[in-house]
Amino acid sequence: MELVQLNLVAPDRLEDDLLDVLLAHPEWAAGFTLLRAEGHSRLTADASAQERVRGRARRVALQIVLDPGQARALLTSLGQRLPKPEVAWWLTPVLDFGRLA
Repeated sequence: MELVQLNLVAPDRLEDDLLDVLLAHPEWAAGFTLLRAEGHSRLTADASAQERVRGRARRVALQIVLDPGQARALLTSLGQRLPKPEVAWWLTPVLDFGRLA
């Protein structure tokens, strides 16, 4: 089975909105990992004064392993619900996936 990892990075203020979409669609996102992150981008309109001085802003990073069709469907849904240019995404191939037990 072909799998990809969907990576989403967004301002931390959008965390609840992202999670609402993911939790509403367990067929696409049965499991995911949420990480706290910091990022630097040319899109700094939402950055606080402190974040601008530091040169990075607080972000949330989501990782989801799923099949490519599900990833595209989830991206379409997210794009409709959260059309925000500061939400970045990318897909990476997953060579293998499993559980240790």
